Amino acid sequence: MTAPGVIEIRQGIEPPIPQPNEVIMQTKRIGVCGSDIHVFHGLHPYTSYPVVQGHEVGGVVSALGSKVTGLQIGDKITFMPQVTCGECYPCTHGMYHICESLKVMGFQTGGAAQEYFTLPAENVIKLPDDFSLDQAAMIEPIAVCVHAIARGGGAAGKRVLVLGAGTIGNLTAQVAKASGASAVLITDVSDYKLQKAQECGIDFTVNITQANLGDAILEYFGPEKADLMLECVGVETTITDAVNYARKGTTIVVVGVFGKKPQVDLGLVQDRELSLVGTLMYQKADYERAVELVSSGKMNLDALVTHRFPFDHYLDAYHTIETANGEYLKVIIELD
Repeated sequence: MTAPGVIEIRQGIEPPIPQPNEVIMQTKRIGVCGSDIHVFHGLHPYTSYPVVQGHEVGGVVSALGSKVTGLQIGDKITFMPQVTCGECYPCTHGMYHICESLKVMGFQTGGAAQEYFTLPAENVIKLPDDFSLDQAAMIEPIAVCVHAIARGGGAAGKRVLVLGAGTIGNLTAQVAKASGASAVLITDVSDYKLQKAQECGIDFTVNITQANLGDAILEYFGPEKADLMLECVGVETTITDAVNYARKGTTIVVVGVFGKKPQVDLGLVQDRELSLVGTLMYQKADYERAVELVSSGKMNLDALVTHRFPFDHYLDAYHTIETANGEYLKVIIELD
């Protein structure tokens, strides 16, 4: 992407040769993420151009450095796209995913929207042989959701409210349910996305333009309301709803990325002793948990893939998203 809205496909590039601790991945599937769309529109605050996108990816090993172990040519893989310094306070205290100088492949450094992509071996996640390439490309967003729920203290035995039924909201709800939540309620303004949530087995849905959220919470969860809330939109309306309708002492995990600074009633946060918890990306354990959940058959990913495009029609994917009136979830780019 050489500028907002402009993509160049470059031919004749020589395949890379791995250094001793590197893996060359042959890219097969790329998921288009909401953050990618921000880059497309020139609205991502931390991305400059030109940039090769691609961080939700499934592929196979095509070459290995001499010091790499545990992988073979042809293995299905995905990867963690973080580039960290290893020296700052977070990195040296087990929080490398919030490195002080964090870079993300596809944003501040090159991504995998290319036939062959070089990776540090430590970033590679080996996948089961029976994984589909679509599943491989979905592990990254699932790991986001796994980490978010862990930040909220887990979902087992809890009544979980997910605000926002886009891809991340849907996957968050699915992860909560697969992790033993007693009930999951998901909200949105789109009947299309709520129907998709129903297809994926989410217990309860509510369109907040047609029903009062407070009444819905009481109807589906009873007077004890939600034990855990996850805001997955990144707009003032949904974080306001979360704070307004939270039971006293509830944890609210902020998953959505806010483009505009919201006004939040911190008086209610203080008076009701609410916990507002941030979450960013993931660690390797979150990837491993995501793989485990998919392998167990507890995740419905097929229903989320709504559009597919060949690699040389990458730009068409963005134009389709622009004109879909919100009726899409996961858009996949195919390289085979």
